[in-house]
Amino acid sequence: MTRPLRNVAQGCTHHCYTTCRAKKYLLLGHYGKKYFIESIKMCQKKYDFELIAAEIVGNHIHLVIRTLTDKENISQIMQFIKSRIAEKYNRDNRTCGPFWNERFGSKVIEETENPQQYLLYLLWYIGYNPVRKKLSGDPRKNEIGFIRCYLSLNTQIEIKITIHHYFHELGSGFDECVNKFLYFEEAYRKRLAILF
Repeated sequence: MTRPLRNVAQGCTHHCYTTCRAKKYLLLGHYGKKYFIESIKMCQKKYDFELIAAEIVGNHIHLVIRTLTDKENISQIMQFIKSRIAEKYNRDNRTCGPFWNERFGSKVIEETENPQQYLLYLLWYIGYNPVRKKLSGDPRKNEIGFIRCYLSLNTQIEIKITIHHYFHELGSGFDECVNKFLYFEEAYRKRLAILF
C-alpha cells in the first residue's frame, strides 16, 4: 500500500512533529538541545520560511512552520532539519544508522475548522509538552522557550521566532494580544487537569 502524499501547501502554516527511533530519549539534555538549535539555525540560513514555534521533548520534536509562496516547501525544510540533527548525533556519539522513527507527521493549520483558535491552542499544547513529560515545570522555562516570545515584547531566544499573524489579530496592541492569548493557556490547563 502506497503512502498518502504529503500536503505541502505553500504560504501555509504546518504543525510538524517527529519521533526518535524506537521512541528513545535521544534528545535529552544539553546535547539534544544543541543539535536541535544548531540544525534550525542552519536551516534558517539556507531556506526562507517563518518559524512560529519549536520545542524539544526528549524523544520527539514539534515545529510550527509557515512556508512562503514560491520558496522551499515543508518537506524540504523538515528533511534538512531532521538530517542535520541525525548527522550531529551520529558524529558526536560515533554511531550510524537511522535516528528518526518514521517520516514526520504534519497538519496544515489553515485547513482546520477554526485556524486561529487551533493555532493559539496548539502553541500552548506544544509549550506544555515538556511539562507533561516532567522535563520542565513551566512552559515559560522550557529549554527552547519559544512561548516567551508570545508573552513579552522583544524577547529573544537562541532561534529566530516569527510571531504568527493569528496572534496579532487578537488585539490592537501587543499587551491586549497577550491577555487574550493567556485565555488559551487557561483553557489548556483546564483540559490538562481533566486528563490527569
